This record gives sequence, structure tokens and C-alpha cells, in this order.
Amino acid sequence: MLSFFRRFLGSKVGAFIALAFLGVIAFAFAAGDITNTGGLGNLGGGGGTAAKVGGEKLSVTELQSRVQRAFEQERKQNPGLQIGEFIAKGAVEQIYDQMVAGLTVSAYADDQGMSVSKRMVDGQIAGIPAFQDASGKFSQDLFRQLLAREGISEQALRDDMSRDLIGKQLVGPASLGVRLGDSLVLPYASLLLEARAGRIAAIPAAAFLPKTAPTDAQLQDFYTKNADRYSIPEQRKLRYAVIDAARFAGAANPTDAEIAAAYNQNKVSYAATQTRNFDRLVLPTEAAAKTIAADVKAGKSMADAARAAGLAVATLTKQTKAMLAKDGNDAVVQAAFAAPKDGVVGPIRTGLGWQVLRVTAIDTVAERTLAQVRPELIATLKGQKTAQLISDFTGRIEDQVAEGATFDEVAKDNGLAIETSPAVISTGQAVQDSIFKPSADLQALLKPGFDMTADDDGQLVPIIPNQRYALLDVSEIIPAAPPPLAKVRDIVARQYQLNQGAIKAKAVAEELRTKIAKGMSLDDAIKSVGVPLPAPQKVAGRRADLMRGQERPPEEIALLFAMAPKSVKTLAIPNDQGTFIVQLDAIQRADAAKQPALVENVRGQLSQVAGSEYADQFERAMEKQLGVKRDAAALATVKQALRAANGVTP
Repeated sequence: MLSFFRRFLGSKVGAFIALAFLGVIAFAFAAGDITNTGGLGNLGGGGGTAAKVGGEKLSVTELQSRVQRAFEQERKQNPGLQIGEFIAKGAVEQIYDQMVAGLTVSAYADDQGMSVSKRMVDGQIAGIPAFQDASGKFSQDLFRQLLAREGISEQALRDDMSRDLIGKQLVGPASLGVRLGDSLVLPYASLLLEARAGRIAAIPAAAFLPKTAPTDAQLQDFYTKNADRYSIPEQRKLRYAVIDAARFAGAANPTDAEIAAAYNQNKVSYAATQTRNFDRLVLPTEAAAKTIAADVKAGKSMADAARAAGLAVATLTKQTKAMLAKDGNDAVVQAAFAAPKDGVVGPIRTGLGWQVLRVTAIDTVAERTLAQVRPELIATLKGQKTAQLISDFTGRIEDQVAEGATFDEVAKDNGLAIETSPAVISTGQAVQDSIFKPSADLQALLKPGFDMTADDDGQLVPIIPNQRYALLDVSEIIPAAPPPLAKVRDIVARQYQLNQGAIKAKAVAEELRTKIAKGMSLDDAIKSVGVPLPAPQKVAGRRADLMRGQERPPEEIALLFAMAPKSVKTLAIPNDQGTFIVQLDAIQRADAAKQPALVENVRGQLSQVAGSEYADQFERAMEKQLGVKRDAAALATVKQALRAANGVTP
């Protein structure tokens, strides 16, 4: 049942809609990541037909191209991913289904006279962040530049978006508004509350390792069949020339005239200033204000005098003349800034009423002379000139590159020192040098360096904006491939031994499973092997506990919840570590009827699954009506070509 609850995550039609039907292009744009997808080139060329939908054909070449791009995109997130793993996860089949579904829905819509207006497509394009300028508005220039850079025609993009919109209109409604009844939902909700108990025994491969060393022929055969396991991720050698602010230190020093001019332009900032703090009261009559002023001059605090009159003092801090004038008038300002500390000002009539102020603090800052602020001005001017010099210098470099100059020519013309990294993977690790650590500069250049293609011109990459840049070039790309056997012979030999032990462990586990099924206890079966093995472990829990969080439960625990009562099964331990024997001892049933919140939660999940199934069946019905022809053999061809293209020997 776990697979059923998770099915909607991998639903073909659900993914197909999310990926915008033929959505490798549209999805990449919609995600705002067009610059990282790589050029799509001509996707329609030959190589056999993988599927035929009416007058449209899906070529083997196009399918291979889409899968390869999906693999490259996934590997940016998981650099260690190998093509064999990607294929084993069902990527080829999923992308194939998505592409056939996209063609099918588009052809069906055409057959029914459905279409999408140019205005709708324009609206979709305008809403893509990759085509928007800094102000958030659609930029026609940026749109055309990015399409040209990625090798995508405007018509191809519009066709994909039209299919996307048609699909959402045609297939989307089939999955909406699904609500399943209690008779269907309750059994599945109750399953979540079900508890199971059993035992798991591990039959480790290490207990059955061969006694003799493998021959060269055995190792070569094993290495060839398991090349994916040892493949080194794609490596690149990066060349870069660093441009640092220190290069312009001399030219950026300001002259005496520039310093004096900057001082004069900001002379107001350096003039003598005075700020004052005041206690202030505003009263409605002159008589009341005079009484307060007399009390304060006689020694009473402003706060006490105000409290006696049923008022509260306003405290004004760090007031300049201009600030005080906002709530007073010129007479108040002049008197307030003429009074000594603790002096009483007023009463003075203003638009707010009769004001009385007491000076509580005076802070005077003397005028700052040119000599005093010279170091500050030098630092500011030097920073400004350095930024401008770097901007001018990097601008010239970008112009040279745009005009066709090579990386070496630009470096030579501008006196830049070229550095070359060893072959590194996308994390910066050098496979041939285990102690190598990338410099801070190289670390900053790894992502842009691995995003570039072999044909890209040099790119100017900021390391520290306005301070440090690098002109970057990819000098060599080493495709992912297994190293020569001689370099990893010891590792392969250990893996071979473990593999042979795993084969033996599997055979032993199957023998024990048969004995247990006939009535022998798990403990006795383990003892009967005659080889020291780990004792079986008891496991127990509820199914709902397995469904929490984002991580899947261990496969052996998931298997326990998929078994029939009193049954025994075996399960391979990953990486040739051996085999599990899983025995289900007891099942404790439950009833979810008394937990309505759980029932509604399950209803929502199952409704999504059912909705996806309706959409899937609708698309299949379209295929049947249109006579869609699929060539299953094309998938094997694509997989073989993908392995070869990624350096994996068949």
C-alpha cells in the first residue's frame, strides 16, 4: 500500500502536466533557469521512430536528447549521479511517456478543433522571469538574445507553450473535483493505524567471502559488467585569469585637486554643528505658560511642573535648528539655541500654542578641516576610482570577447596571468590528487565553469563584485567514464570478493526461507548454517509511522508492511552487502472510523491519485482513438546510446 499512497508523486499524467507536456523547454523557462539548460539544438533529427501520433513522429534522437538533458540537469544537483543509475530509476520510460502524452493531447486537440490564441501564448512568455529586465517588465531584446543563445527558435518555444496550454485546458479538468466515498477511504485510512511485528535477520556477504583471490579474467569481466559503479563524474580543466582591484591601486590614488574638490562639494557635512536636547511643554494660554516657566526657573523640574498642571513633558533629542523649527517658529529656534544648558526658554507663542522649553543637553561638533578629513576622502575617492577603473577594464574585455577574440588573445592583450586548474569534478575535487584543495578563486568559478559548454567563448565571472573578477575558459572536458582497471584493481578486487559473497549469502538466505516456510524457527534456521551470523532483530511499529517525514523507510521495514501474515521473504541488502530474511509474525488491525481528521487527510491523498488516474485514462483513450503507435524497442536503443554517449561500456 505504500506504493499506492506515493503513486501520485510519480504519476505519468501528473508529471506530464507539471512538465508542460513537451516541457523540457517550457519547464526550464518557467523555472527561470534558461541559462543553465544548455542549447537544445535540433531535436527532430532522424535515428528511427520511437512513437507515431497521427502525422507527428517522436524520433529516437529526440527522445535521447531529452533524456540526456534531463540527466545533465539532475547531475547539477547530484554531481555523483551516473547515467546507469538515472536509467535504472525509470527516467527513460517516464520521459518517453511524457513526450508521447504531449503529442497525443496536442493531436487530439487539433482533431477537435481546439486551439490557443497568440495572445495567450504572449501572456505566458511575458510572465517568464528569464525574459524580464531589472524592472520586471518583458524585454523583447532579452527574449531574442536568450533564445539565440540557447539555439531555440521562437516558433519551437511557442509550439511547446501552446501544447502546455491546450493540455491544461483539455486534460486538467479530468482530475478536478474528485471526492471518494467512505467505503473506499476507510480501509486505507485504517491501514495507516495497522501495527505489525516481525523479525529481520541479516545474512552478510562478508561471512561467505571466497578463500582464493580472483583471476585477472574474472576481475576484467566483473569490471566490464559493473562499469557504472566505478565511473568518475565528468571532469573539467578550467583556465582563468584573475583581475583584482590591486591592479589599479596606483591609478586609483586621488590627486590633491580631486581631494579639495570633494571637500568643497561636501563642505556642509564638515561644518561645525550643534544639536540640543529639550524638555518641552505646549500650553493653551500665556498665563499658564508663565506659571510653568516661573516654577521651573525657581528650581522645580519640568516634569513636576507639568504633572502639577495635569500635563506631560515632551522630550526632544538631538535637535538641529531645522528640526526644531518644524514645531515652532524662528523666535523659538533662536531663543532655544541661544540659551545655556538648563536654561528656560519662553513662553513663546507658536501655531501650536504657548511653548516653554528647558535645555537639557548641548552637543557641539567642531568644524572638520580639510586636513582632518583628508584620510576619509582619500579612502572614498580611491574606492570610487577603483570601481570605475575595474568597470572600464572589464567592459573592454567583454567587448573583445564579443568581437571574437580568444581567451589567450584577451589575456595577452591585457597582461593577465593565466592559471590552469587540474582536472576537477564539479565539487572541486581532483580525482588524480587526493590532497588537492581548490583555491577560493577556483571554488567561486566551479559552478559557472561546469555550466559552460566546450564551444563557449571566455566569460567574465565576478568573484567579489567590484573587487575581483576572472576571465574564465573551459580548456578540457573529460566525460564521465570508468578509469583503467589497473588504477582501481585493488578496489575492484574487494568488490568482486564481496559480490561473490553476496551471491552465496543470497543462496543461503533462500535455503533458510524455504526451511522457515516449512516450520523451522528463524533462530534455528540461522544456527543451521554453521557459520557465525548476526542474531535476528525484533521490529514492530505502525504503518503511519513509516509515512512521516520526507524520507522513505528502510526497504526491509517497508517489505514487512507489504507481506501476508506469517510469511517469510528475502531482500537484497544494497551494495552487495548480503541478504535480509524478513519474517512477519503478527498484524494488529485498526479502525480509523473514530479518527475523522485522518480519514479526511487520506481522502485528499487518494482523491489526488484517483484524479491522476482519470487524467491518465483519458490520455490513454485519446491514444487509442488516434491509433498512437509506440515502439518499445526504441527504449532499449535509447538506453544503449545514452550509456555509450556517457562513456559506459555495454
